[in-house]
Amino acid sequence: MKALDELTFDNRFARLGDAFSTHVLPEPLDEPRLVVASDAALALLDLDPAVAQTPVFAELFSGHKLWEEAEPRAMVYSGHQFGGYSPQLGDGRGLLLGEVYNAAGEHWDLHLKGAGMTPYSRMGDGRAVLRSSIREFLASEALHALGIPSSRALCVIGSSTPVWREKQERGAMVLRLAPSHIRFGHFEYFYYTKKTEQQAQLAEHVLNLHYPECREQPEPYLAMFREIAERNAEMIAKWQAYGFCHGVMNTDNMSILGITFDFGPFAFLDDFDAHFICNHSDHEGRYSFSNQVPIGQWNLSALAQALTPFISVDALKEALGLYLPLYQAHYLDLMRRRLGLTTAEEEDQKLVERLLALMQNSGVDYTLFFRRLGDESATLAVARLRDDFVDMAGFDAWADLYKARVARDGEYSEEQRRARMHAVNPLYILRNYLAQNAIAAAEAGDYSEVRRLHEVLTKPFEEQAGMEQYAQRPPDWGKHLEISCSS
Repeated sequence: MKALDELTFDNRFARLGDAFSTHVLPEPLDEPRLVVASDAALALLDLDPAVAQTPVFAELFSGHKLWEEAEPRAMVYSGHQFGGYSPQLGDGRGLLLGEVYNAAGEHWDLHLKGAGMTPYSRMGDGRAVLRSSIREFLASEALHALGIPSSRALCVIGSSTPVWREKQERGAMVLRLAPSHIRFGHFEYFYYTKKTEQQAQLAEHVLNLHYPECREQPEPYLAMFREIAERNAEMIAKWQAYGFCHGVMNTDNMSILGITFDFGPFAFLDDFDAHFICNHSDHEGRYSFSNQVPIGQWNLSALAQALTPFISVDALKEALGLYLPLYQAHYLDLMRRRLGLTTAEEEDQKLVERLLALMQNSGVDYTLFFRRLGDESATLAVARLRDDFVDMAGFDAWADLYKARVARDGEYSEEQRRARMHAVNPLYILRNYLAQNAIAAAEAGDYSEVRRLHEVLTKPFEEQAGMEQYAQRPPDWGKHLEISCSS
């Protein structure tokens, strides 16, 4: 294991030059203190978990100190926000401190969010508040534990620095890790500003560092775009299967690697609602739960437009055509597994659709339904779950189809069924009310609940003794929390 001063830097993005980012130093927070750290994320950098308890750790990730080899840069990009093009965005409150590589040869960006003003802050103060930093930290690590591709979070550092949002809050910084922080909006920025030389430089950078296998294909850029489309199809299939709502799927929030990125007003479904809108600023429901699939395609189309200098329009259209079939294949595979099925039948899609239609408006807890479905035999499980449904006759008809489908799937013991289903159906998810309880305690100076919740969420599929309160349905107040982009 390494000490903090033994990290090995290789700042590849910074070497692209000033057309891609601006050198900016972080603005330190007052009286920095560790709120929470992720041992699993520390391990990605070969760091001993004990380093998180040292004073220098809080100083490094609150802007007070820097490694000599670090080159903090604010990245420039643009993007489509709620469907309208914004010609220049960029890191308004974040800094890419540098890139480090571990003993396995993996490169990780160190990205400090809430680091102060940059040339791209526009009217903002460049700060992040404690609640938004805690939410991003918990979401990053929770999604990873569920098997959903995501950026990671190393730590949250709190402070006494006042920050104004709707009210006065305390400033904080979260250290985000990802193999790259390049977004769809990076390509859009150079495309729409007609900086073709820099756009080609960016494309070569992404191809060489993140999609080197595409070099072996006859058309490397096209192969790269296909891979990006497939990764996004798989990521969004996992969002839909596990009931995750991103909330702000702007193209500047879409990673070129197909990982969940830039957490704001996210939410997991409590009661199933296909039309759920988690962002109270999204008045027209552009980024509702059911719209995430077509918006994923829309965003890929925006990226495709930016790649037209390198790839023919016909080839891009053909590659885009792969997105929906790939999404549907990944999604159906996940839902079969959530239902405890090990084989595929043609009618499985209808079986899933009928179940979700019955769940709609019945107040059925999406996560707990699937968990309880695997607690015992299919016959006993559906008998216990039917009372959750308004249309009991409709559920009984579905249950008969499901029991017959399970019987055709094969002979398994109850223990085998439970183990297989519990391995894919979480008992614990990051519900908004759980996050809010942890945030309220942290804002009062008690970080124990954030740390406890984080620890529970690192093992979402395992029943954990004494943690029953994290597997309960939310209280009524917890189902209707309004989450904004500033969250």
